[in-house]
Amino acid sequence: MRVLVFQHVDVEHPGTLRDFFREDGVRWDVVHFDRGDPVPDLANYDCMLVMGGPQDVWEEDLYPWLAPEKAAIREFVSELDRPFLGVCLGHQLLADALGGAVAPGASEVGVMTVERTAAGRSDPLLRDLADPLTVLQWHGAEVTRLPEGATLLAGSRDCRVQAFRVGALAYGLQYHVEIGAGTVDEWGAIPTYAESLRETMGNGALAGLRRDVGDRASAFREDARRLYDNLRVLVGSVRGG
Repeated sequence: MRVLVFQHVDVEHPGTLRDFFREDGVRWDVVHFDRGDPVPDLANYDCMLVMGGPQDVWEEDLYPWLAPEKAAIREFVSELDRPFLGVCLGHQLLADALGGAVAPGASEVGVMTVERTAAGRSDPLLRDLADPLTVLQWHGAEVTRLPEGATLLAGSRDCRVQAFRVGALAYGLQYHVEIGAGTVDEWGAIPTYAESLRETMGNGALAGLRRDVGDRASAFREDARRLYDNLRVLVGSVRGG
């Protein structure tokens, strides 16, 4: 399996998923859009992962590379029809690239739960995961309109679209599945994220969030492994094994 990863800031990488890549001998290449990396030939890849970042999908004037990134997502999903997973900003980019809408929303920061829809409870990517599922949230924008033909898979009290699928192979997850031991401190050093943390959880919230994530570290890793294994099955179904 060969995976293409789109990143928008150094510290928002595939996290624990990289451990699984190494264990399984998966090759992955990274495009750092914030460094000006070009998009490679997408046909060479079996799966695309698009990670989070402090940017917003509508900020093409500030980040001109958002336009070619969205074009690459459209090509990979709509033309090549290959497995895709977008996380947080990547989830929002999938919606925007395919004709949905994203806008500022209620900030969700912290360890929270999401609940699946009926479609989500039978979805192959989410198979064997708990419902409700405990996750890490850290976002202030949300998908407000799904792309045409998309299926809603999960939501929360303050964010209706927590997970969705387009076709059989393209997924967006608003919440984070890739978190590891250093995630909270790395993200807490990003000014935009630090501000949202203070606004939602108060001063000194970083220590509390670090504790909350640490308490669930093993469970988060198990959930990530289940989702990764399910993703590999989807990739295998396309590749023929």
